[in-house]
Amino acid sequence: MTVVNPDTAEFEQLVSTDAELTQIGSGYVFTEGPAWSVAEQCLYFSDIPGDKRFRWSESTGVQLVMDPTFKGNGMAFDVEGRLIVCEHVNSSVTRFHADGYHETVCFHHKGVYLNSPNDLVACSRDGSIYFTDPDYGRWNDWIGCKREPLLGFKAVFRVPHEGGEAQLVVDPNEFEQPNGLCFSPDESLMYVNDSPRAEIKVFDVADDGNLVNGRILMTGMGGGTIGEGSVDGMECDEFGNVWVTGPGGVWVLSPAGERLGIIRTPEVCGSLCWGGPDLRTLFLTTSTTVHTMPSLCTSAPLPHYPKGDTRS
Repeated sequence: MTVVNPDTAEFEQLVSTDAELTQIGSGYVFTEGPAWSVAEQCLYFSDIPGDKRFRWSESTGVQLVMDPTFKGNGMAFDVEGRLIVCEHVNSSVTRFHADGYHETVCFHHKGVYLNSPNDLVACSRDGSIYFTDPDYGRWNDWIGCKREPLLGFKAVFRVPHEGGEAQLVVDPNEFEQPNGLCFSPDESLMYVNDSPRAEIKVFDVADDGNLVNGRILMTGMGGGTIGEGSVDGMECDEFGNVWVTGPGGVWVLSPAGERLGIIRTPEVCGSLCWGGPDLRTLFLTTSTTVHTMPSLCTSAPLPHYPKGDTRS
């Protein structure tokens, strides 16, 4: 299988056309939520139905680090380099400290329990955490815990760095099931995808943290079902291009919404992130497996990356 399928010459500046996938783990139920730790130089990833969290590094390979995980899904690192996790079973965002202590960052909006936080990202400007809140984790016991939704809508929220109540940052009727999200490199824009609608929206990030002036970046990305490869995990590269899972693997879109190319994966790809010493290794969670692939570009700046680093 040819892995790199360019649509434009620009794509060949982002990833070599002869780049190949390298499998680093297998035997999972459905992998998700990859996040690279700069401090530890390792990857964390989730197996949602397996209810486990794993850690991978070049020196140790894959290690099980938590079981169970409350069906943990999306992960990221906050501005202080601490792991933050979306947990489906308890409908919470949780933060893990290096000494093993963990705390609930957020679990409600105006006194009502959240649906099931799914993906999240930290803002370097003030440390606030943005997350999507579909209700997938309340559907069944495969990816969560079957419960009736209480909130009445699915949306995007923001919570202060220190934690607290979830603050609604979009119209409550904006999405059917918001899923992956990411900032542009300068954090002036936020991209959010809607899996069943098979589309990606882009918003301006207002001074008060709200997401405004929403418009469509791309629509028609598959049939909106996981088995067909739906819009799910999403990241921006250093140039502002959007790398998002979709039919066949990972689609790479320009800031104008033009598809630059596709990275083909052997299974449905749930999410992705950059890592490695220079952040030029792409990590792909591909259902029952996890893969890496070299890229020619790096990620948008990470909020916990050492200040002054140029990653040249």
